[in-house]
Amino acid sequence: MLYYDDIPDDYHSVVGIWRLHADDIVAFAQTWDPRPVHTDTAVAERSPFGTLIASSAHLFAIVTLLFARHDDDIQVLAMLGKDKLRLPNPARAGTTLTYETRCTGKRVSTSRPDAGIVALADTVTDNESNVVLTQEVTLMVPRRT
Repeated sequence: MLYYDDIPDDYHSVVGIWRLHADDIVAFAQTWDPRPVHTDTAVAERSPFGTLIASSAHLFAIVTLLFARHDDDIQVLAMLGKDKLRLPNPARAGTTLTYETRCTGKRVSTSRPDAGIVALADTVTDNESNVVLTQEVTLMVPRRT
């Protein structure tokens, strides 16, 4: 478990890996984003993407799950914000996604001296090194002392 005091200024970690299966894209999208490019293989093949692509909501769910399962297990008290979210390339069916994070800043909380504020920059790439998601995340993390 990582507390605020355990996170070095140059912290970097591979949070997790996720295989993006066509069936999972369709199942998620049928409930949360039923656009044909996410739910209909024939339509998706005729689209500019050439295949099914994951919805943005699906990608958010994947990164949330991978962060919760992360081996470093940062002890998050609260997520304070997600900023500069970008989706520069589609996440295509059949690809493997790699989620990495790095610390871009940290400080002791002024309102809660028992906690610190940690800023992270996240990047998700596919197996061809295309960036499919970037975001900046601000977390409140408990201090050891």
